[in-house]
Amino acid sequence: MAGDTKGVEKGSADRIFINTAGIGMIPEGINVSGANARPGDKVILSGTIGDHGIAILSCREELAFRTTLESDCAPLNQLVSQILQVCPHLHCLRDPTRGGLATTLNELAIQSQVGMVIEEARIPVREEVQGACEMLGLDPLYLANEGKLVAIVPASETDKVMEAMLTNPWGQNARVIGEVQASPSGMVLLKTEVGSTRILDMLSGELLPRIC
Repeated sequence: MAGDTKGVEKGSADRIFINTAGIGMIPEGINVSGANARPGDKVILSGTIGDHGIAILSCREELAFRTTLESDCAPLNQLVSQILQVCPHLHCLRDPTRGGLATTLNELAIQSQVGMVIEEARIPVREEVQGACEMLGLDPLYLANEGKLVAIVPASETDKVMEAMLTNPWGQNARVIGEVQASPSGMVLLKTEVGSTRILDMLSGELLPRIC
């Protein structure tokens, strides 16, 4: 089941809210867990990052960007189904929501007790999102996403998974962005576009006010 509980200040929720719950089935033989990443696995991102965070911020603060920024909210059930059909031994699957891609990768590295090396140049970011982040002093790696997923798959299954994802509208911008390594355990390293390597930490504090 899927669910979410929020606490708000007194008087802040004196209105009608529509809530939903999701119920699904786990097919036999599927064992997807944040603790299943193994050295040699490939890290796949389903599309561009930062769209949702920047779109919400621009609406809240009434920022007048020249281009229209839209949230990436999307139904991922069919995309996940396609991935599992070609790769039933998928190791990890996670949505990079609060804390963004950087936080999600760190959580997986810690749970699996592995390291990760991510290629900055392979992470897709829309030009308008990158421009907004530069103007506002934000890092798209830490912005929330609502219609993206991170999949960690055995290297031998990468081509099949990518082929399946690219045929889906919500995976047409998918990229292999990195690899799982044995060390440094619980850490994520980012190879930057200028050729240096830096530690990609988890989000500390809040870049933006809570979106949800």
